[in-house]
Amino acid sequence: MTHLKPGDPAPDFTLPRDDGSSFTLSAQRGKRVVIYFYPEDDSGGCTDENIEFSDLSPEFAAHGAVLVGISPDEIPSHQKFRAKYGLKVPLAADPDHLAIGEFGLWQLKKLYGREFMGLIRTSFIIGADGKVERVVRATRIKGHAAKMLAALKELGPAK
Repeated sequence: MTHLKPGDPAPDFTLPRDDGSSFTLSAQRGKRVVIYFYPEDDSGGCTDENIEFSDLSPEFAAHGAVLVGISPDEIPSHQKFRAKYGLKVPLAADPDHLAIGEFGLWQLKKLYGREFMGLIRTSFIIGADGKVERVVRATRIKGHAAKMLAALKELGPAK
């Protein structure tokens, strides 16, 4: 799990987005940001997660939150993924694990007795002041986006 906890300053980063722009966390000050880190474009669970966040994106926006998905995949993969499923959420590419590493999510994983380094699927709500407000590990993919939206609503208006 990440070393970050509520109240910690969120690590700043700038990553390229699939629309040709870039996303800088500190440039979002004054607004809440919901970041969801996912392992891979176009895999079963990641597809479900991205579709759910995409479907709920108007509600995140209605609560004043900027929404962004981040994975280690490259921009061309994000562009194909977004087009294939009509995703509405901007996707940022982090193949060098800049943000993924700073958020403490590149860790040793085990699957079927095999150990490997990989991304721990986790989402964050970053406050308008740039501090972590919530950290939610996605232990169950289906419903994770709704869980993040509920957490956002529970926090109330951005401070």
